[in-house]
Formats: sequence, structure tokens, C-alpha cells
Amino acid sequence: MTTWITICDTCKREDWEERGNDQTDGEALAALIEAEAAALPTLRTRRQSCLMGCKSGCNIAIQSHGKLAYTLGDFTPDAEAAQAIVGYAALHAESASGQVPYRSWPQGVKGHFVTRHAPLPEEE
Repeated sequence: MTTWITICDTCKREDWEERGNDQTDGEALAALIEAEAAALPTLRTRRQSCLMGCKSGCNIAIQSHGKLAYTLGDFTPDAEAAQAIVGYAALHAESASGQVPYRSWPQGVKGHFVTRHAPLPEEE
């Protein structure tokens, strides 16, 4: 089953203006995650303008039909963060419920979890 990584492409970390970047921190993180996930058939990526977690940018969501979903934030837009996010998403894809044992989490996602959402019910 496919796990989606949704990346906020409008996130800007607090020092964004001082750094004078041409792109947002979210765009930079999105490009890194997209490149990292490209070879993994169980993962898909998409960009979303604003996940409404502005105080803890950069934000991403990990989701799959019928599984627990997670929102993570406060990442630095670098290769290490992208690798950890994609590594966790791959474990999410392998899990029947979406729950990944803490001992299996990549170090780079620890401390970045914001919310966990139960799967939507299949029936109305």
C-alpha cells in the first residue's frame, strides 16, 4: 500500500529572511524528500501550500489509507532530515497499521512528531 509524504512548500524557518533564500525552506525540503523517495515504489510525495504549522516549520504529513497518520514538524531543510523522513515513511508503508515501533524510528525524526490521527472510518 502506498504511503504519502505531504510536504508543506510554504514553510519558512524563523531566520529565512536573514538568509536571503530564493526559495522557501519548505520548497528546499520538498526537493530533498522527493529525490530521496523517488526510487521507493511504496512512497509517493506531494506538495501542499501551508499545513498550518507555521510556528514549527518545516512540516510534513505521513498518510496512507486505513492507517494511522502523522504530522511532523520543526525540520531543518537538509539531506539528513529528508533521509530520516523518507526512512520513517518507508517503515510506515511496511506497517499494517501505520504504527512503527519507537526502536525502529530513524534518529532524525525523534522529537519531531506533532500529531497522530486515527484512520478515517471505512463506513459513513
